[in-house]
Amino acid sequence: MKKISVLVPCYNEEENVIPMSEALTVLFREQLPQYDYEVVFIDNCSTDTTREKLKMICRGDSKIKAILNAKNFGQFNSPYYGMLQTTGDCVICLCCDFQDPVELIPKFIEEWEKGYKIVCGVKTQSEENKFDRFLRTCYYKAIKKMSDVEQIEHFTGFGLYDRSFIEVLRDLKDPTPFLRGIVAELGPKRKDIPYTQAKRRAGKTHNNWYSLYDAAMLSFTSYTKIGLRIATIGGFIISMISFLIAIVYLILKLIHWNTFQAGIAPILLGIFFFGSLQLFFIGLVGEYIMSMNTRIMNRPLVVEEERLNF
Repeated sequence: MKKISVLVPCYNEEENVIPMSEALTVLFREQLPQYDYEVVFIDNCSTDTTREKLKMICRGDSKIKAILNAKNFGQFNSPYYGMLQTTGDCVICLCCDFQDPVELIPKFIEEWEKGYKIVCGVKTQSEENKFDRFLRTCYYKAIKKMSDVEQIEHFTGFGLYDRSFIEVLRDLKDPTPFLRGIVAELGPKRKDIPYTQAKRRAGKTHNNWYSLYDAAMLSFTSYTKIGLRIATIGGFIISMISFLIAIVYLILKLIHWNTFQAGIAPILLGIFFFGSLQLFFIGLVGEYIMSMNTRIMNRPLVVEEERLNF
């Protein structure tokens, strides 16, 4: 009997953990009785009653397990670490807020049985805010064009991963893992399954503009070189333009010595323009350096506080 592991990362999901555990249990008992299974919740140091409810669920069902993190280790480290702790022949990762449809799990397993090592859930439609979706679409299009690695548009990590790929993740030892990029770069034969992302069942999303920016910069610094190349090429082009403007000004001054007035406005505009350009590229280089520094420190992905039912 093959074993299916389901990983459910959660943070402040007190209204969703019990319904999610019940939905998964019913799904495996009624639709997938030919498989053994485990459901692993990894809690990223919730501040509500999520942990108490996880402990209650684990006491009532030995197939449901939980990892309680000592602190909040971010939206990427915690799920990645949780995947490495599973024991099934494949791992299915989905969010606890029901935006990733539980009913797609049988379809994922069906494609896995056909030989696909990775089955990705790709959002073709979404009930989220249209402006947010537009920004996400622009981001995916941009990163896809700039990256040397083919990126998967509207893929959030929801999908099935064969045990062989989990072992690849284990060997990476990446302290700042970006699973979406890793799947695109190192993932074997995969199948993309389209779905419509629903609204949250309950609770409030914990993603904000800063967390979305953090995700975007992690993928940008991990999978693109174009930022540094733009800084180099752009700096050279602008320096040449500045040199030509200086020559033109010098010639005009020599020809019209008494009448030509350069004025202070072009000088001020030039100072502000070049100053802001320098700050932008210094910040961009700083993002790359910060990403390198995090990897060099090689800190653990997660520090556990407690395990339940392992």
